[in-house]
Order: sequence, then structure tokens, then C-alpha cells
Amino acid sequence: MSQPLVSILTPFKNVSDYIEQCLNSIINQNYNNWELIIIDDHSTDNSFDIVEDLAKSDSRIKLFKNDGDGIIKALQKAFKESSGDYVTRMDSDDIMAKNKLEVMVNQLKEYGKQHVALGLVQYFSAIGISNGYAKYEAWLNRLTEAGKNYSEIYKECVIASPCWMLHRTDLLACDAFNPNRYPEDYDLTFRFYEHGYKCIPSNQLLHYWRDYSTRTSRTHKHYAQNYFLDIKLHYFLKLDYNTSRPITIWGAGFKGKTIAKRLVEKGIAFHWICDNVKKIGKEIYGVKLQPFEDLKEIKNPQTIVTVANEIEQKQIVLYFDNLNMKSMVDYFFFC
Repeated sequence: MSQPLVSILTPFKNVSDYIEQCLNSIINQNYNNWELIIIDDHSTDNSFDIVEDLAKSDSRIKLFKNDGDGIIKALQKAFKESSGDYVTRMDSDDIMAKNKLEVMVNQLKEYGKQHVALGLVQYFSAIGISNGYAKYEAWLNRLTEAGKNYSEIYKECVIASPCWMLHRTDLLACDAFNPNRYPEDYDLTFRFYEHGYKCIPSNQLLHYWRDYSTRTSRTHKHYAQNYFLDIKLHYFLKLDYNTSRPITIWGAGFKGKTIAKRLVEKGIAFHWICDNVKKIGKEIYGVKLQPFEDLKEIKNPQTIVTVANEIEQKQIVLYFDNLNMKSMVDYFFFC
């Protein structure tokens, strides 16, 4: 039986230090029936030349230049030029585990359509991994091992952008890379969630995620906090908000204020609670802040929690438990 074709979509820009190692990890895959659709997003170093040389010796590498500008246009171009039964992304500065494609294809063969194949990820860096990235890696892998990625989707992107695979028809059904919304990987994850695609549990390390100071997620404006809050609120209002129930915001820091401002702009009324005695009783954006104990007096609320402190988050979960409130139904952590 012939192997299904896997399309690997990879935009790149100014990654001459890393691109060859990335491509070699694809070329050396156990699974051989793949095509790499790799898009140069206006590189000014010699990245294009490196890829072009490798493409000359391997016809599976198909090199194009971006018709537009930026990662979304590059992904749209890559998908348009692809023809695989299965589709996956790859970052041009990362490394695939040797069995990555093989494992993901086998997952999709076993589970079928409307499933997302995943794998564990591991950060690596020449200067060491920060505590923040180490925590994100552990959190993401914990969710992936259980296949419960959507259970905390409003906290952060719960699917690593270069470590998923799904049927081409499923990607088309959720509009692939067409929405012009940033961050594009988080938006796509929300659309997997919206369409009810199930995450396949995985305990295999399949992707090595490179971290360095000029990495896009560290430097690009589209990865700024306001973009993440906007996309979270957009999908919360679309997918999980029950318009018959009042919204409550818990927390009055930067994130709480940003969410409050967006709701005011949208004309959506809300309650606002916190445990900061200096803020309780004050009005911000025309809404008076109440003590968090008032939550039990609000009839059937849905609460957006914007408190980032991990110890306080655990206390907040216990408080919701005492009120018989359920995560992703009655309350949603936005950080």
C-alpha cells in the first residue's frame, strides 16, 4: 500500500544560521513520501541560496518566493502550492525528530478525520532556556499527553504551531490560513476547537523548538500581549459566551483593564471583581470594581479570570469549586 503524501509548509526569512539543519531533519525522516513547500519571505541574507542548493538535490523540496509579505501570505502561498493528503507546518529554525512524520501519519490513520495529530516539544537554545519557556513547554506537553489541549485554550496557544498534522480536507473545512488574524497559529488552533477536531494524545517527543533572541515570537509586534487578548476575547464571545448570562471580569491589572475596555467598546455590560482593596469601589471605564466575594451574588455569571499569579489562580479555582462552577463553562482563565 502506498504511503499518503504529507505536505510540509515552511515560511522562512533570514535564517541562514539554522535553515540547513532544519531541512536535513526533514530529509532524514523515516517517512519518505513528503513534499516540502518552502516560501522565502523576502530574506536579505543567503537563506534562499542555501535552500535552493538543497532543492537541486531533492525534488521533494519545492522553493517559492512569497507573493505578498509576512507569514500569513507565505502560508497561503505554501498551501496553494501543496497537494498532500495530510498537511503540517514546520518552522525554518527548528528540528524534527527522525520519526515525527511517521508517528503523526500513523496517528491520523488510526483515528481518522476530524482529529489533530500532535507530539511533545522541547525547547533548545545556545544560551539556555528561560524559566518562562520551560514552564510553557511543560504545560503544553502536559495537555498534549492527555489530549486535553482545549481545556485551557484561553490561557495561551495550546497547540505548538510547528507540531501538528491533519487531513487536508479538515484544514480546508476550517478555512486553512485564510483569516488575516494574528497570531495566526493561535487563530488556527481556535478554529480547530470551533470545528470540534479532537486532539490525539501523544507522549512522544517529535519536535525540537529553537529559541534565540531574534526569534519572531520574541520580536514581532503580532506577538504582543494585546493581540493575544484580542484573539481570546474574539473567540470567547463567538464560541463560549452565553448571551443570557452576565460576564464578570476577575482582576484589574493590565489584562483585566484591556478586556474591560474591549467589552465597553463592544457595548457589552459586565461586572468587575478583584481582591485589591486599593481598587475596590473605584470606577474604571464607568464600571465600579466589587470585592470578589460578590461573585456569589451575581446570578449565573460567566467569569473571565485575568489574574496571572499561579498561587492566586489555585485559590481562585478552589473558590469556583466551592460555588460548583466548572472550568470552560462558568469560568475561563485568560492567562
